[in-house]
Parts: sequence; C-alpha cells; structure tokens
Amino acid sequence: MQTFNSIDEVLDFAMNSEQEAVDFYRSLAGRMQNQEMKDVFLEFAQEEVGHKARLQKIKDEGLFDMEVEKVRDLKIADYVVRSKAADDMKYEDALVLAMKREKAAFKLYSNLADLTDHEELKKVFQALAVEESKHKLRFELEYDDFVMREN
Repeated sequence: MQTFNSIDEVLDFAMNSEQEAVDFYRSLAGRMQNQEMKDVFLEFAQEEVGHKARLQKIKDEGLFDMEVEKVRDLKIADYVVRSKAADDMKYEDALVLAMKREKAAFKLYSNLADLTDHEELKKVFQALAVEESKHKLRFELEYDDFVMREN
C-alpha cells in the first residue's frame, strides 16, 4: 500500500479513489441497454460524487464527525467470478462487477482506518467503509433477486 505523509495525502488518495468510482459507474451506465439499470448505475455514481464531496469538505474544514454503523454482508461477492466491463455486458455481469468494486472500496477504507492513528480520520474511513458495504449489499440483494431466483 502507498505511504502517506499527511492527512491531506490520505484524503487526496481517497478522493481520487472516489473519482475513479464515479467514472466507473458512469461508464457502466453508458454500456447498459436497460434504462432502469442505467439509472441504478448513475445513482451510484452520484453517491460516489457525494463521498468525494464529503472528503473534500473534511479536508477543507477539518470536519471529522461521521457516524459508523453495522451493515449486513450476504458475501455473494466472495463467490462470484470477476468480469470486466463490456459494451454487451449482461445485467448479472454488471452486478458482479459492481459488487467486486464495492468490496474493494470497502477494503480500501477499512485498511486506511486501520493504518491511521488520527482518531477522527479513523472514524471517517470507518464510516466510508460502511457506505461502500451498503452499496455492495444493494448489488448483492439485486443479484439475489434477479439472478439467483431465476436459476
């Protein structure tokens, strides 16, 4: 993992990760034939924009007050095969890709929380990890409803 010399460097890294997520979901939305699925991925892109804005506000104002909560994990993302985004991607493949991405984001924020001794920043990263786990759960629930129920 990258070494950080300041809280600002950590926040910049996290904001860059959020921007990558925004770009990813917008790209995925652009590949979807189904308008409802496009809307779902655009909604996730907006949520990631919100995460980035929250991190920017924390950086600008030094506001570290975020609530941390427990989120259920269906662990579906642990057992599905990774796929890459493609123009003709099936709905279930897009869900798998999104689950994997959210799981990676969760791990990133969990690891960043573990690495910092700054208590307020630790809470920020823990709260962001929770947000990413909520996203993964939403995709897992959709996968469970759409894919597993059809099989």
